[in-house]
Amino acid sequence: MIEIMKMQHRTASETQLIRGLALDHGARHPDMPKRVENAFILSLNVSLEYEKSEINSGFYYSSADQRDKLVESERRFVDEKLRKIVELKKEVCGNDPKKGFVIINQKGIDPLSLDVLVKNGIFALRRAKRRNMERLQLICGGTAQNSVDDLTPDILGWAGLVYEHQLGEEKYTFIEDVKEPKSVTILIKGPNQHTITQISDAVRDGLRSVYNMIVDKSVVPGAGAFQVACATHLNSETFRKTVKGKAKWGVQAFADALLIIPKTLAANAGHDIQDARKHFRSYQIHTADIPVVATLQDEHNEGNIVGLDLKTGDPMDPVLEGVYDSFRVLRNAIASSSGIASNLLLCDEMLKARQMGRQGGPGPGMDE
Repeated sequence: MIEIMKMQHRTASETQLIRGLALDHGARHPDMPKRVENAFILSLNVSLEYEKSEINSGFYYSSADQRDKLVESERRFVDEKLRKIVELKKEVCGNDPKKGFVIINQKGIDPLSLDVLVKNGIFALRRAKRRNMERLQLICGGTAQNSVDDLTPDILGWAGLVYEHQLGEEKYTFIEDVKEPKSVTILIKGPNQHTITQISDAVRDGLRSVYNMIVDKSVVPGAGAFQVACATHLNSETFRKTVKGKAKWGVQAFADALLIIPKTLAANAGHDIQDARKHFRSYQIHTADIPVVATLQDEHNEGNIVGLDLKTGDPMDPVLEGVYDSFRVLRNAIASSSGIASNLLLCDEMLKARQMGRQGGPGPGMDE
């Protein structure tokens, strides 16, 4: 239950975590308070506006008195709802100016109803989105109401601060300083849409990574520690004795491929990754003794869990530094790598067979 709100304003460093709710609209009445502290929050799904009948109907009047009675009867139902809301506000707030009352309604509120709420010092929002209404109860507490018949103080939520922020022609309403929020909002700010998109992608990746770790209940030491350990294990004499025939070269190629990860980390950090020597053979390209990787392997051989420190290029303990990889990502990478390699080799064989078919064979008429 994490909402991501985007606002094109100021710089990317203004991005913040709001332990509350941010709504992308504000109050519709100019005289409503812009800031309410110690606010009781009423969540409604009740229409506070005159609605036409579902069937076509007409009413004819012959005098101004009859028209006034028509208008009065139309307003009577809405005014009765407003009266019950105002009574609840007086019951919980009394005459205390330090207490506020806020209404967040999923349906509409007409101008006449807004006037009544303003006169009673009530801050009201209309046409709130359904997903925000669901999260509002997780953040502020209380219970959403589909009717105003049984309004009691125990159905109200509470927030320490509700305020409106205007940016250009757009208005935002923030609900903050709540007691025990079960949902939060990440407000992403940036000077342009490109920056906001980049930050949004990074935030989503981070949230998904955290979610995967919670589901898997497992993490793996990062900074290339797993790849170095796995490559060392595959190259060990103990493991080599268990592999026979051509599979040895496949194991060696897989071990070398794993070392690409710490090598790429070192390259991105600007450290020395120049290969000390390369052996070219007919069946493989073997890369060995990369200075950074060699240092990591030496530390691992001494029995240490070791990863690459991107700042210095020296070995470090990723567990102590708090650098972890997702178990799910590593598992999928290992599982898919062999399948992808097999598919690539299969494509090569198909292309070779096709080329040999085009060349033709011995005998008359084969060229045609």
